[in-house]
Amino acid sequence: MKKVSLSILLILLSVGLFAGLPLGQKAPVLKLSGGDGGRVDDTPWSSNELVGKVWVVVHADPDESELNNAATEALKAEDYPKDVYGSVALINMAATWKPNFAINLILSGKQEDYPSTVYVRDNNNMVGKKWGLADDSNNIVVFDPSGKVIFSVDGKVSDKDIKKMIALINAEIELLRNPPPPPVEMEDTEETELTE
Repeated sequence: MKKVSLSILLILLSVGLFAGLPLGQKAPVLKLSGGDGGRVDDTPWSSNELVGKVWVVVHADPDESELNNAATEALKAEDYPKDVYGSVALINMAATWKPNFAINLILSGKQEDYPSTVYVRDNNNMVGKKWGLADDSNNIVVFDPSGKVIFSVDGKVSDKDIKKMIALINAEIELLRNPPPPPVEMEDTEETELTE
């Protein structure tokens, strides 16, 4: 009986390990340049850029590019202003049988059609290695303006999770637009009373 319980626990732990990036933490810094990849225009890209606004990152195997169409369409429908929202498409070039030149042509066209999205080639699945995201899949990660992960799903995002993702993004954008006032420092009344 203990062996069965231990096996179930190990399975549950392993599923948890591959369920996306840990929430509330910053992802390990990821830099893509040279042979590892980079932007479609061949300039380097770093995850250090994922600050200052809400960022949605889609890490996709080109063969699974349509897996999360419902989620990406929901994001497009929100039509978020670019000063508070940004998106990055990290393309897992190592996960596909398609030739790189064909994918590069497609990505160049997409970059022209969607200039506000940053298209990045990940030639050696560095995202999977550094961030532990599922390979041969389509994964979505949302970062708050400080660079912390607030939403992360490997694979197909459910309708329930799409609503949750949109609500989290809306809350972060509201905080960006209307930041809470700084805490008011209280005078030390006890010290004042003692000196009187």
